[in-house]
Amino acid sequence: MLKIFNTLTGKKEVFKPIFYKKINMYVCGITVYDLCHIGHGRTFVCFDIIVRYLRYLGYEVQYIRNITDIDDKIIALSNKNKESITTFTRRMISYMHNDFFKLNLLSPDQEPRATQHISCMIDMISDLLNLKHAYISKNGDVMFSITSDINYGILSKQFIKNLQITNRIKDNQSQKNHIFDFVLWKIAKKNEPYWVSPWGNGRPGWHIECSAMSKMILGDSFDIHGGGSDLLFPHHENEIAQSTCVNRVKYVNYWLHTGIVIIKNKKMSKSLGNIDTLQDVLKNYHAEVIRYLLISTHYRHPLYYSKNSLKHAEISLLILYRALRGTNFKKIIDNNLSIALDFKNAMNDDFNTPKVLSIFLKVAHKINVYKMQKNTKKADILASQLCFFGNVLGLFLSNPEDFFRNKHQYQNQDIIHIEYLIKKRNNARKLKNWIQADQIRNDLLALGIMVEDNSDHTTWHRIKK
Repeated sequence: MLKIFNTLTGKKEVFKPIFYKKINMYVCGITVYDLCHIGHGRTFVCFDIIVRYLRYLGYEVQYIRNITDIDDKIIALSNKNKESITTFTRRMISYMHNDFFKLNLLSPDQEPRATQHISCMIDMISDLLNLKHAYISKNGDVMFSITSDINYGILSKQFIKNLQITNRIKDNQSQKNHIFDFVLWKIAKKNEPYWVSPWGNGRPGWHIECSAMSKMILGDSFDIHGGGSDLLFPHHENEIAQSTCVNRVKYVNYWLHTGIVIIKNKKMSKSLGNIDTLQDVLKNYHAEVIRYLLISTHYRHPLYYSKNSLKHAEISLLILYRALRGTNFKKIIDNNLSIALDFKNAMNDDFNTPKVLSIFLKVAHKINVYKMQKNTKKADILASQLCFFGNVLGLFLSNPEDFFRNKHQYQNQDIIHIEYLIKKRNNARKLKNWIQADQIRNDLLALGIMVEDNSDHTTWHRIKK
């Protein structure tokens, strides 16, 4: 029985789709003004796995992930680069798709772009005006009136009386009936791109995009809405307000949010300049290592990201691939075996991928034991299970030999030094000097070397420093 933590209610709930065996799911995508970073990777890898698992369970999932291809930052950067907005956004979308392809993300069933759906946004804004949930401000912008929605704050628990006023909000106060009213249609300034509307030339506000596009594709109500926790307020709160006021039915049944990424005890943020782009990380680490790291922490919790965490993810992945190496892992599996049950129990508990990865490592250990015992049949069966359920998470898509073959080769001098340390460690182990043996293992890890002891010899593999 699948249970999902619903941000709306603040608790885990048994998942019940609106339609039998069919799920409609919308995830807020990228605003394409810059390269994708590791935070984007974290969010979209997590939702990729959720989609994969739901399909594994037999659901027909319609997965929608939008693209915001018009906003102030896009306009400013395209002007700075002296290129059209269309050319600029097309290039950024191409970069995004390339990063996501390398991370082995499933393509969404639809990927609506804001600029291609202006008409449905205008229709929704017209409805909000007619229903007295919106008004035209002094400068011509169309604004949503938050006081017209008695449930405003229901998702984020940021109720009107508790909202904090910032200087940025104060600066725009004179144009609004209420300080927290937000823009639905923004009147274009001189030399800005615009679309024709009943209220003047302009462009849609950010929040109306997802409300309008999700309604057009999925209808008034749907099952799952996802995104990063940074979107919880005000974006998702404003979405609920707009959509429920227009549709007059419940907008979304389950809201899912991924946790923030933390670097050196600070939230990853462009303003702090502590961003690692996916392009840069993918140049230095295998895509599955990055994917492994991003799911090694539960999707709702903060992810502590560093080179050291990438190293540990690589060590774990190497252990798993080494277990698959030399086995016939493409056999038909038996879903009644314990790994299948353990896998489903973990994933049914709000997609607990860290628990799944710990199960995988235990299975890898058993495979290695069977291999040492020359029990090929049992090793192959477990390896088949490991590979199959790893594939559900988007792992083990490389042939083990190819995975190891692509590792960087050391220079001869490095190899001599490494093998000297391994020999010294083996001598310490023979003398049962475990403290020295462990210290040498740690020294090798510091050099980026993982060692593995077999019955009659020790092997080593490079990991990223």
